[in-house]
Amino acid sequence: MAPETGRGQNHAQLQNQSGADEYGCTLNELKTLMEFRGAEGIQKIKECFEDTNGLCKRLKTSPSDGLNERPEELDNRRAVFGQNLIPPKKPKTFIELVWEAVQDVTLIILIVAALISLGLSFYKPPGNTGHSCVPPEFALGGGGEEGAAGWIESAAILGSVLVVVLVTAINDYTKEKQFRGLQNKIEQEQKFATIRNGQIVEISVADIVVGDITQVKYGDLLPADGIIIQSNDLKVDESSLTGESDHVKKGLAVDPFMLAGTHVMEGSGKMVVTAVGVNSQTGIIFSLLGASDHDAAVKKQKSKSSKKSSGSKIKFISPSIDFQCLGTEKLNFTFFSDEPTENSRADGQINHDHGGQEMIPLTEREGEETDGEPKKKKSRRKEQSVLQAKLTKLAVQIGYGGFFVAILTVVILIIIFCAEVFGKYNQEWKSECTSVYVQYFVKFFIIGVTVLVVAVPEGLPLAVTISLAFSVMKMMEDNNLVRHLDACETMGNATAICSDKTGTLTTNRMTVVECYLAGKHYSNGLPKHSDLPANVLQPLVTGISVNSAYTSKVLPADKEGGQPMQIGNKTECALLGFVSDVGRDYESIRQDITEEKLFKVYTFNSVRKSMSTVIQNEDGSFRLYTKGASEIVLKKCTSILDQSGESIKFTVADRNQMVKDVIENMAGNGLRTIALAYRDFPADSPPDWEQENSVVSNLTCVGITGIEDPVRPEVPDAIIKCQRAGITVRMVTGDNVNTARSIAAKCGIINPQDDILVMDGKEFNRRIRNSKGEIEQSRLDAVWPKLRVLARSSPTDKHTLVKGIIDSTVTPVREVVAVTGDGTNDGPALKKADVGFAMGIAGTDVAKEASDIILTDDNFTSIVKAVKWGRNVYDSIAKFLQFQLTVNVVAVIVAFLGACILKDSPLKAVQMLWVNLIMDTLASLALATEQPTDALLLRKPYGRNKALISRTMMKNILGHAFYQLIVIFVLLFAGDVLFDIDSGRGLSLHSTPTQHFTIVFNVFVLMQIFNEINARRIHGENVFNGVFTNPIFCCILIGTFILQVIIVEFGGQAFTTTGLSLSQWLWCVFLGMFELVWGQIVSSIPNKNLPKFLSVSIGKSEPEVDPALRGEAEDTVPDLTDQNLRRGQILWFRGLNRIQQQIRVVNAFRSSLYETRHYKRSMNSLTSIHDFL
Repeated sequence: MAPETGRGQNHAQLQNQSGADEYGCTLNELKTLMEFRGAEGIQKIKECFEDTNGLCKRLKTSPSDGLNERPEELDNRRAVFGQNLIPPKKPKTFIELVWEAVQDVTLIILIVAALISLGLSFYKPPGNTGHSCVPPEFALGGGGEEGAAGWIESAAILGSVLVVVLVTAINDYTKEKQFRGLQNKIEQEQKFATIRNGQIVEISVADIVVGDITQVKYGDLLPADGIIIQSNDLKVDESSLTGESDHVKKGLAVDPFMLAGTHVMEGSGKMVVTAVGVNSQTGIIFSLLGASDHDAAVKKQKSKSSKKSSGSKIKFISPSIDFQCLGTEKLNFTFFSDEPTENSRADGQINHDHGGQEMIPLTEREGEETDGEPKKKKSRRKEQSVLQAKLTKLAVQIGYGGFFVAILTVVILIIIFCAEVFGKYNQEWKSECTSVYVQYFVKFFIIGVTVLVVAVPEGLPLAVTISLAFSVMKMMEDNNLVRHLDACETMGNATAICSDKTGTLTTNRMTVVECYLAGKHYSNGLPKHSDLPANVLQPLVTGISVNSAYTSKVLPADKEGGQPMQIGNKTECALLGFVSDVGRDYESIRQDITEEKLFKVYTFNSVRKSMSTVIQNEDGSFRLYTKGASEIVLKKCTSILDQSGESIKFTVADRNQMVKDVIENMAGNGLRTIALAYRDFPADSPPDWEQENSVVSNLTCVGITGIEDPVRPEVPDAIIKCQRAGITVRMVTGDNVNTARSIAAKCGIINPQDDILVMDGKEFNRRIRNSKGEIEQSRLDAVWPKLRVLARSSPTDKHTLVKGIIDSTVTPVREVVAVTGDGTNDGPALKKADVGFAMGIAGTDVAKEASDIILTDDNFTSIVKAVKWGRNVYDSIAKFLQFQLTVNVVAVIVAFLGACILKDSPLKAVQMLWVNLIMDTLASLALATEQPTDALLLRKPYGRNKALISRTMMKNILGHAFYQLIVIFVLLFAGDVLFDIDSGRGLSLHSTPTQHFTIVFNVFVLMQIFNEINARRIHGENVFNGVFTNPIFCCILIGTFILQVIIVEFGGQAFTTTGLSLSQWLWCVFLGMFELVWGQIVSSIPNKNLPKFLSVSIGKSEPEVDPALRGEAEDTVPDLTDQNLRRGQILWFRGLNRIQQQIRVVNAFRSSLYETRHYKRSMNSLTSIHDFL
């Protein structure tokens, strides 16, 4: 181990020396620099680099032009400073997946029983053939050859178990490979604004290197560590690293250190990248947790060495590291050790000597023990999805029934055997016969286990996984990027959608079509620069040009006759386009007043609803430019520019008149109104720029612009589909109430004859709060059912509305709410919603991280497609459940009654495994890949409390089970007479297969094959409709039939079958095909004539528990082993491993699949990622 460590140290030293020789600073210097904060960090920058320009110079980068894009230069930086990625942990090997599949309790029982039976089949008691131990009717075989073949059935069971294990492992391996590929695809699509060769370009996050100059803005999730070189009102949420919820102000004079994985909550700026990948602060912690493959070998070595000091608890230590100019004092870097040190803290926090600042460590991983006490597992989810809740309860109840029948079967078989052998024939237990008796008991046990295997719907987890995975892939084609798998089916139960306006219901192609300037309302065409006084034109053009994000720009059309390309914020692009329409060039103004010359910026946020920028004039005076929501900005104006460009007094009466004549007029036409204003400050007495309220006041109004954002042409039809499907659509927007009402009317959200509410955020809060300012659910319940438009709303209002709807009990069933959001502050509402949709184009990284589904086209119609796919998922599971339960009911009853009456199961263990594994696996694939149709949107949502098994489904299950049981028992007890063949009843153990029982097995399987067609519809529709549109279904149906022919004709002793004649095959096919005719007979029975108890309440889900009330709650899918259960129940629930596996699969995908794409940037999903990998 020592030589390996030495080599690692030598490599690090060589890498550091290379960085020092080529760039003037080493990797370790930069890593250590990023450990500092605040004033001490600023001092260190001055000591080592003089200033940020010195740092950029050492890194051979330009603060204004960034790096050049020479591949060899970028590759060299990656070699010296590392790549911006953390190597993911290696996926599980196929052998590991096989081992996991073997852990299934039922399979283990089968393996043990088969091995015992196999061993006993070769054991011959000395001097005894075994025939004297049991009566003739219990004899072990009809002849030597038949007895010798006793090992075949045991071997066949082991072979079937091997097939089960391989199919499970192959499915898991393929599934993991597909989702890792999808994850890699998503990671490649992550872009970040970076300056290369003097141009702002969007590059992949993985391509960022040390020395890059990146632009950071509101809503960004930082991809690397860096040092600020320019900032405007920049505030960052570092709670993911430090645990502190307060936003940290960033700037050259305050705190210039930016850390990967933190969220930009306000402002904008530029930073030089100083650490990437495993060398960033986030990456270092990931490495310590062993979340990456990068440290797998090191961690393994450490674990070996730690074994030498057994029993010692892991402690934090901080070895001293002395680095060049940073070596004026020794810095601490955190590693794991078994020995305590002075710098260790009892509370687990790391005490850094520099500045005395404490870094709060990550929460311990789940399952770890702290101070000798096991840490309780925290819930990371809201609650079970609708389908999960129903399937969990259904699986448990089916399992109880199957377990009872299996035990009863074994007990009855043993009682009958003992009664016959030791009672009727009055035989005594002979020691030399013990092996014979055990062989019979093992056979009975195998029959019981087989009944249990058939009773548990093993195909259900596969059907759920296949259906969800298939839907995810197809939804990507419909512009829905699903981050959490169960959001698919949850969306199918949605009863309410709270949608944004801009970009979702509208095109987000904004243009200024009206304006009020110099005392004139331009409603039929925009003015030119010659129409406006110079005193109006200058603040108008300059204010728009500099008081907008410099990342917002309007570029020429990429093809002749096309519209100009809008890049960045669309509202700002509309105003910049207005500057061009007036006849001025905003780019020339920005070249004169660069972003670095901006004195102070108050960036837009949901509270301000405005943006203000301060520039310093050549004479030392200052000018403030403001733009924002018209009503809000006008309230801060005390003067206005008149026809000649002179500033005149602007009274409250004037403001009210303007609101009535101009703003309401524009808003009535569906226009977004933006007010423009400015204010001058003298050079000798500047204000306190931190007092924003006093600075942004006493403004001079320049004018009002009316921005048009047309409704998407396809939206009204989509809204109608939602309303027809029983989904209420609400618009939640920050726009003026009149603008919102106009757009809502155009979309079809509101109609003149409807009794609905349209209100703004102020009125909404007035109605839902009591005299103490507290929100009351009863007040909220009086508002939300009729509310259709909420205007001038804040993200807090949106969250309040969503929570109020979800928590409400005024409706018969709990509402299932979907929400769209694009801003950073929309995160709480997106998290609270049952399904959160983030905008893929306009949405911030924070909003996307909080969402369940990302709309890649920001289009409302994509939400409607998600509803359709969600309902299709629910129906696919219900279809398979209908088919599966029919098979289970028939198989269990036949096995049980056959065992009790015939002392043996008519369907042998291997045959049962064939039916249970192959039929279930193929059927789940066939029924779970049906395409959705528009007919799915013609019915109401299922709702949370509607039974999973409806009366129609139960009618089909019982109806087809009745037909199949009649056919099976007629063939069982009269088939030998009807077909004029030898009877298979009452034969000895390991006897030759008979045509009689082969026909019973063959008819049973063929009835299931044709019943698959019946299972395609669960609402009484035509089962043949669209059957040929699903090639997977057709191929599986034909393939299953061919496999059955092969098994019957060539299965022999292994499958206990023998060849059938052509006439026998035709009869078998006829009895199977009659399932289709019987299906039509069953579907013709009216549901109203059926008893209500048939719609079993198996699937009812429990009401949601608010996570805030849970504390450290149990995981939302009940951990059955944690409950106060008897030992027998615990063993049984472990026997349901295949069902619980489905829940685990969905859980892992829901919490981790797409969150892993953020693991090198966000610390919020550390635990989820570790669990998934």
